[in-house]
Amino acid sequence: MKVLIPTPLLSYTNAREVEASGATLMELLADLDRQYPGLRFRVIDEQDKLRPHMRFFVNNEQVFDTTLALRPTDSVILVQALSGG
Repeated sequence: MKVLIPTPLLSYTNAREVEASGATLMELLADLDRQYPGLRFRVIDEQDKLRPHMRFFVNNEQVFDTTLALRPTDSVILVQALSGG
């Protein structure tokens, strides 16, 4: 399935859109990390929780459950919030 990558993570993929597979978001992240080592750690913390600044959208709907079942036709977007002052 197609996964859109946020600009701050492009140093891992060198592409705005990549292909990955997985039956769940967690499996999808594992596949992304296999292809682009280190990417998963930027999205998921040591307790397998989404980092506070990361968001997932599946078919344009925000999701919080990393065990959510995915279909091969789903569209996944990773969004990373930026802050500063």
